[in-house]
Amino acid sequence: MVNVPSPFGGSDDTFDTYDEFVPGHAPAPGDFLDGHDVLDGREHLAVHRLARELFEERAVYDMTFGYNLARLNNDRRHPDAGYRYAVERPGAVDDDLPTPDGADREVQDDEARVLRAEFTPTTAFCPQSDTLTRGSLRAWNGLAERHEFELVRVRVAPMHQRATGINAALREAEATLVETGELPEPEDGNAATPRDGFDGDAVPESAGRDGSRAPF
Repeated sequence: MVNVPSPFGGSDDTFDTYDEFVPGHAPAPGDFLDGHDVLDGREHLAVHRLARELFEERAVYDMTFGYNLARLNNDRRHPDAGYRYAVERPGAVDDDLPTPDGADREVQDDEARVLRAEFTPTTAFCPQSDTLTRGSLRAWNGLAERHEFELVRVRVAPMHQRATGINAALREAEATLVETGELPEPEDGNAATPRDGFDGDAVPESAGRDGSRAPF
């Protein structure tokens, strides 16, 4: 896809390239990743490259800057913002957290692989954090055939003023996905607002595991 400059997106000099991991331009792993195998270097780049593809397909865009959300990690103006990832350690998972059993995996004696993705917004008041994390959850789990993970958990970093509420909704959706294999529809059957449900609006895109054709 041709990169069309945005009036809010900055020039090419504003961004690190997609094939380099710059520790000083990445958010520090937060509590959600603590105790798990945090990815860096080439492993981080491989996962984030896939995130970029999934976000492009599901139109997970930062509307303030006018670009694919994955590009925030490369934006030098916001070195503490973006996504960090960790492969979940089964022994470090809280007992009340929903976990897939891996029953549909080809190798039955393997643990189900779970990825954790923690999003750090540019500010504690970022109004898009709810929508962007919900969109990320749908992209990762709605297009699960594109990666090796049974589940991708998404959370917003605790520095956000509404982190508790946003993460509670993400966790509830995650529980529904593990139990039913599908992400929940909005309670009122309409498009979600930043404070309710999950977006189920239909657009002409390929349907994923979540059964929707939503931009998220």
